[in-house]
Amino acid sequence: MRFLEEASRLGDVHVLLYSDALAQALDGCVPKFPQAERQYFVESLRYVTGVTPVDGDNPAAVTAQVRALQPDLWAQDERQSGVWTIPSNIAVKVISDASLSGFPALPESEPEPGRKKVLVSGCYDWLHSGHVRFFEEASGLGDLYVVVGNDANVTFLKGAGHPLLSQDERRYMVQAVRFVHRALVSTGWDWLDYAPQVEELHPDLFVVNDDGDRPEKRELCQAYGVEYMVLKRAPRAGLPRRESTELRGF
Repeated sequence: MRFLEEASRLGDVHVLLYSDALAQALDGCVPKFPQAERQYFVESLRYVTGVTPVDGDNPAAVTAQVRALQPDLWAQDERQSGVWTIPSNIAVKVISDASLSGFPALPESEPEPGRKKVLVSGCYDWLHSGHVRFFEEASGLGDLYVVVGNDANVTFLKGAGHPLLSQDERRYMVQAVRFVHRALVSTGWDWLDYAPQVEELHPDLFVVNDDGDRPEKRELCQAYGVEYMVLKRAPRAGLPRRESTELRGF
């Protein structure tokens, strides 16, 4: 994600997305997510302008796509240096590992006038297509604010080994999704750790998936005069249902 962000500082980013077969040929293992799901995820990122799927299992297909697209610049990280044969008329920019450190926050922006302020919360330890779909649907109701659970509380609720990723990294990953207006870390405790953010942000609407519907959430929203809405949990058409617990394996 940091690579894509840094690349976007150079201009519009167009991603060549490997087929499952090509990913296996290059990495030596079958990708965890199929190409269609990876395309949906990558297209959802605010740093990406376009995505072209690469077919077949031959690395030469990547070079062929570069020739067909004729970009102004080919960006790659240090590990890819020298891997691809790029036509000589296309400039190459190597983005250094040193420039990819940290998880910078986006500048805060004002909500769009006339749009509702929508709040959701969660751990988002393994960000996946199911989360993206939830954000996409919730953002259709207004400007979307996502509260990411703080590290201490996630450990308290889920036990040792959780979270796998720090709160700063999880916030960073969530804010990279173009459907999210702003991502922030919770400052409360227990299952209603986002309560301080409800008080701070004064959202018009609090949204949960049907498997996250809880009486205490309804009561909190009622106390603050916030509309409560339950969405039916469903993957994007054609994609598999994803759950973080299954992906983590514990």
